[in-house]
Amino acid sequence: MKYSLQTIQSKKYLLLVFLTLVVSISANAQTNTIDSLKSVSQKEHKKILLYFSGSDWCGPCIKFKKNFIEQPEFIEFSTENLLLLNADFPRKKANQLSKEAIKENEMLAEKYNPKGLFPYVLLLDEEGNVIKKWESLPNESLTEFIENLKD
Repeated sequence: MKYSLQTIQSKKYLLLVFLTLVVSISANAQTNTIDSLKSVSQKEHKKILLYFSGSDWCGPCIKFKKNFIEQPEFIEFSTENLLLLNADFPRKKANQLSKEAIKENEMLAEKYNPKGLFPYVLLLDEEGNVIKKWESLPNESLTEFIENLKD
């Protein structure tokens, strides 16, 4: 199968846009605080998706990120409808977070995840109240998960 130079360039551009979105969403999920997100949530009328993860040791957490958070369908939906916050608890020294991020994540765990579940996914309203929760890796399809976020 032959591709024209324009087709190849278009595919490269789309891949670059997609990867930029994934990196941007991941970076924003890592650097936001619950207070800043509640403020933005109130202004933009978006819900907050807070998820607790062990990004370098928790297999189900890694699957959640790969099979849900990083999927184009979820990225498209979340960009329009959600604010993401990842309370990550990596174990490897190479993946350690800043002291501020560790403090924020511990505060979030104390308030929202006292049982220490991983992954633990919460849908919060504009005030930070829990609307829905998943106490493990969601067992629904990505499409069903997005539908549950809409309800």
